[in-house]
Amino acid sequence: MPVVPDNPANGLTVADAGERELVARVRARAGVPPSFVPVGIGDDAAVIDPPRGALDIVTTDVMVEGVHFRRDWTTPHAIGAKAIAVNVSDLAAMGAAPRVVLLSLVLPPALPLADFDALIDGVVTASTDAGASLVGGNIARSPGPLVIDVTAIGAAKRRRVLTRHGGRAGHALYVTGAVGGAAAGLAILESGADRAALDADSAACVARYERPVARVRCGWMVAARRAASACMDLSDGLADAVLQIAAASGTGAELDAAAIPLEPGSAAWLGRAGSDVISAAIAGGEDYELLFAVPPRRRKAFLAATRQSGKLPVTLVGRLTRDSGVTLVRDGVRSTLNSGFRHF
Repeated sequence: MPVVPDNPANGLTVADAGERELVARVRARAGVPPSFVPVGIGDDAAVIDPPRGALDIVTTDVMVEGVHFRRDWTTPHAIGAKAIAVNVSDLAAMGAAPRVVLLSLVLPPALPLADFDALIDGVVTASTDAGASLVGGNIARSPGPLVIDVTAIGAAKRRRVLTRHGGRAGHALYVTGAVGGAAAGLAILESGADRAALDADSAACVARYERPVARVRCGWMVAARRAASACMDLSDGLADAVLQIAAASGTGAELDAAAIPLEPGSAAWLGRAGSDVISAAIAGGEDYELLFAVPPRRRKAFLAATRQSGKLPVTLVGRLTRDSGVTLVRDGVRSTLNSGFRHF
């Protein structure tokens, strides 16, 4: 008997439902597309009106089961929401306002239909929260893990696009929020700790790992005021972002260990087995905060922009330098800054 999008899953799998019914369920959850999308889900491709006087900013990111998430740890809704967050975080780092997202799913046939529905709900909720609409994508069969691939498209005025290569020696380095939370959250899940027994700070670290929040408004506000010379998100950690901005900008950098804002509760988990907390916090990825390079003359404008973006703290953590080296300064001692997360 055919499955209709608004019917309960009734214990079925995605293989039981079939591709057409899966697409119908996605379309039903995505809702009516905005007026600038004359053709959305259901055709060979989406049709999008270009933004007037702005550039399209396009990014894509993929999440693979067993690498980026585990279904025995994380709910399907959170997995879907995270797939959107990691993409719109890249738009935030470019100073772009999200507009639409495309979703491609490679599904194991035995995936419960209820999990599929929850994953799509997570995608739609996170997209809506970011100001974007789900307008298309693709579904294919996986012989193994669940794979989620998202393409996100945003818009920004030509002279307001942020990049990694605009920094100059003497520009200050500011980071939003706190770091180390996602790394600690992953450590908690890997430890097998009873989630119901976690204290509030530890539970918040798990949430940082499972449900990151992209700093979209902050990136857009800073770019709108042209208050930063460079920006990058912390998908692969603070250390990686500092290294990347310095390399792209042709400068060196120094990072002040004492100034780095740690997520409350992260130190207890990152410092286990004698590990260095600061090194673990800046090397751990998936915090999805933003690192900005800010010229001295734009400091007031930058701080005003971050205040307007909500109750999001920013911390001065270092500066770009004329020397080519990238160092971590701790108690007056300099050491070479090691890179963050690497897939290979």
